[in-house]
Amino acid sequence: MRPMRILLLILAFCASPLAHAQVYKCVDANGKTTYTNDRTLARGCQPLGSDQSVSSVPAPRPSAAQPSPSSFPRVTQDSQRARDDTRRQVLEQELATEEAALTEARKALEEQESIRLGGERNYQKMIERLQPFKDKVELHQRNLEALRRELSSLR
Repeated sequence: MRPMRILLLILAFCASPLAHAQVYKCVDANGKTTYTNDRTLARGCQPLGSDQSVSSVPAPRPSAAQPSPSSFPRVTQDSQRARDDTRRQVLEQELATEEAALTEARKALEEQESIRLGGERNYQKMIERLQPFKDKVELHQRNLEALRRELSSLR
């Protein structure tokens, strides 16, 4: 056991120099500063000294919503209302279809639960046989929940 630990320790020390990478600071024509460790992207960039620490900082969040340009296509309220109505109808149809599929999946699960095969003397074998039917019921239940959430979020 002890030689294995020593071997792992030696491997860790040998691999540590491979983890070191040169970091470059790049400033574009607009004055935007970026950092990279990819040499192909670092043409014309200044390498940072190895004594400097590098940390990642998230990009600043954009300010308040900017108005769309005047050439941006606009949708009339009637057109948007028609789109919303069509979307609601499609979602309601999907909901009805999914409810029917859930009913069928539950029926199939109940039928399979009532059947006892001779080779299933082990309870685990029965559970394994029923699992795909249970998964199908759960899938349809999740789909119904998602469709109901989507319908409730409509205006």
